[in-house]
Amino acid sequence: MARIHGEMESVMHSTHFTGTLPQFIAMLRAEKRFYAPDLQTYVEKASEIGKRIDGLLPAWFGRLPRLTWTIRVKPPELEASSSGYDLGDPSTGAPGTVVVSAHSYENPLFGLPAWILHEGVPGHHLQIALGQERTDLPAFRRKGEPTAFVEGWALYAERLGEEMGVYRDAYERFGRLSFEMWRACRLEMDVGIHWRGWSKEQAESCLRNNTALPETAVVRETQRYIAWPAQALAYKIGELQFLAERRRAEVALGTRFDIRAFHDAVLDDGPMPLSILHEQISRWIEATAREHTVASQM
Repeated sequence: MARIHGEMESVMHSTHFTGTLPQFIAMLRAEKRFYAPDLQTYVEKASEIGKRIDGLLPAWFGRLPRLTWTIRVKPPELEASSSGYDLGDPSTGAPGTVVVSAHSYENPLFGLPAWILHEGVPGHHLQIALGQERTDLPAFRRKGEPTAFVEGWALYAERLGEEMGVYRDAYERFGRLSFEMWRACRLEMDVGIHWRGWSKEQAESCLRNNTALPETAVVRETQRYIAWPAQALAYKIGELQFLAERRRAEVALGTRFDIRAFHDAVLDDGPMPLSILHEQISRWIEATAREHTVASQM
């Protein structure tokens, strides 16, 4: 959290805001310019971001899914369910879907790029659709949902958006950092609620005081951690593992490291436990080094 606070303050200063970080967050929550006036505008903005990311993917991934994806508003009878990603079906031609609620436009627009990177591409849709299309694998390998892998990859995708150039101004970069702080807070909140006896109000204060999430999200997310122990912890654990595997590959391969090939190695065999991911990347590093050695001797 201290590291993220430092990055938040750096981004804040780049906007020439002269107050404190809490004052900056309060300004972001209050300024109408950071919000869509209606749901249609919000969905159109999300669609533009998604299409822009689609155009960047070939530079970062060697293999892309055939199945496309779209954005839709959930029907009224599902309004109480969480927004996010609904998997498609390659066999019937149903696209993957990023689902928004009727009240999604109450969320600030500066957090929308990070959310689309997470729920759409290269997050959930890319990872899940690639797994679905590996019809040579057994069903549990194609459709498994180990939270640390699936959600850890989606958090990695949010961070990857920085390298891809998805975030176009300081406010969108702050939105990503606010999301990262959200995931850091819930490591503390989950343990506080279920081990240290925190009250709901104590837990809420972490999100309220450290992120730019709207108040409705602060309350909703705290209720989620109360009802679903440990699930939210797996997100950050998974992200840290993906980052560690990438650093390990970069160090081992040096100039031979290819980001597109690395991402393919991570995703091509479907979702898996993190221990198996580690073994898979070890084999990929060894095979890549061997291929380069053979090529240099020819």
